[in-house]
Amino acid sequence: MTAPTNTTPSPYSPGDSDSGTTLHPPVIAWFDSHARDLPWRRPEAGPWGVMVSEFMLQQTPVNRVLPVYEQWLRRWPRPADLAQEPPGEAVRAWGRLGYPRRALRLHGAAVAITERHGGDVPEDHAQLLALPGIGEYTAAAVASFAYGQRHAVLDTNVRRVLARAVTGTQFPPNATTAAERKLARALLPDDERTASRWAAASMELGALVCTAKNETCHRCPIATQCAWRLAGKPPHDGPARRGQTYAGTDRQVRGKLLAVLRESVAPVPQSVLDRVWDEPVQRARALDGLVADGLVEPLPNGLYRLPLT
Repeated sequence: MTAPTNTTPSPYSPGDSDSGTTLHPPVIAWFDSHARDLPWRRPEAGPWGVMVSEFMLQQTPVNRVLPVYEQWLRRWPRPADLAQEPPGEAVRAWGRLGYPRRALRLHGAAVAITERHGGDVPEDHAQLLALPGIGEYTAAAVASFAYGQRHAVLDTNVRRVLARAVTGTQFPPNATTAAERKLARALLPDDERTASRWAAASMELGALVCTAKNETCHRCPIATQCAWRLAGKPPHDGPARRGQTYAGTDRQVRGKLLAVLRESVAPVPQSVLDRVWDEPVQRARALDGLVADGLVEPLPNGLYRLPLT
């Protein structure tokens, strides 16, 4: 059933820098009371712990990340510890988090941090952005969460909160737009510490309350100010948002092939890899893709291993 349309105007003007002043205090106060106790939020995590978490949390839920994160930091408590290992060890330790190219990128960032910055995660935003594997979001997140700087941190959760609370739409666009960046910057608190808390708080609100499905508006600290709720929660008018399938895809085949390689310290024969998937064309395509992505290294005589360089 379509939600009723309400003509109540949005309480915010997307281009107005004062629009956030009524949002910040209730969201940050809610965060102070309801934030999850996550290891990368603790002082002892340090900038490296924050960076590792940001790589792992991309497209992966917290409950899957936690055990791998803790094992990773025990083994590689500093970037230099990871940098001196072969990249294949990063892929092996990544386990079943998915999207294993993130492990190679994190290893590449660790090498660059060790070589360019004396083993310390740089504080400067431009230097963070110059690291391999670091994009706009990750650079802003590390600068904000590790160093308390003032940056617009736009992950999927934050974008959804801003779309609903400020622009009155159920979902943000599929890809981050210039208008979203402009809005996020306009809503940033002037004070660096408050801006950093706002970034973390709005992200947590999207993760726990203003979720993609079954949002719990009665728990939301800004429900009475939310433009989407005031408009009667009009449904998303774009194409249907579909969850990613996994079973039977090349991603599944790649995961099975990598699982065999992770479990073996010795090179693995092609005949062993052939057993993981019956369909030979798809299996070959998946293996070729792993090689092209640098996740698997082919050797003479039909052997394969995780990369050493």
